Amino acid sequence: MNLILMGLPGAGKGTQAEKIVEKYQIPHISTGDMFRSAIKEGTDLGKKAKEFMDQGELVPDEVTIGIVRERLSKDDCVKGFLLDGFPRTIAQADALENLLADMDRKLDYVLHVNVPKEQLIDRLTGRRICPTCGATYHVEYNPPKQEGLCDKDGASLIQREDDQPETVKKRLEVNIEQAQPLIDFYQDKGYLATIDGAQDINDVFENIDEKLKDLA
Repeated sequence: MNLILMGLPGAGKGTQAEKIVEKYQIPHISTGDMFRSAIKEGTDLGKKAKEFMDQGELVPDEVTIGIVRERLSKDDCVKGFLLDGFPRTIAQADALENLLADMDRKLDYVLHVNVPKEQLIDRLTGRRICPTCGATYHVEYNPPKQEGLCDKDGASLIQREDDQPETVKKRLEVNIEQAQPLIDFYQDKGYLATIDGAQDINDVFENIDEKLKDLA
């Protein structure tokens, strides 16, 4: 099964990706992981990507697509893949369509984990971090045993700068603006499967599983 996973920050994409990978035994492929792997392996495209990244520049689409092709050609993708964080633009989505056609493959679903914006703001602004061990909590969904203190080392929890309400709102608005064209693109192609991400984590996965079971 060939899948793309989409969702705004705070939608719970990471949790669902873990569940999909565990059940269906396909690799979870993020853009960052692909770049790191290509750079570590010292491929020509990895070297090119590193040059741009070292200069703080965006990696051009032709390099990114080449790295995606290399990654999807690996043995662990024989049964399929779960792409996360790619594509980000219509140009990349078109290039992926052509790449998959060249490989005699096609997408099965674009899983869009959809959560209302206000709920995402609550999720993200409620996050608290331990500055010493990095443990993550949520004031409502995953509170520490003692308010404001880390369960592991007793350090005072902090709220990261990018979890402040105004910062979160701006970040979500930018992400929504970027994601909508892709959602429309895949809706038109007939690949889009919108999942209600506002439910309990296990219910979200049940909905995803319902979509995927016929592909297994």
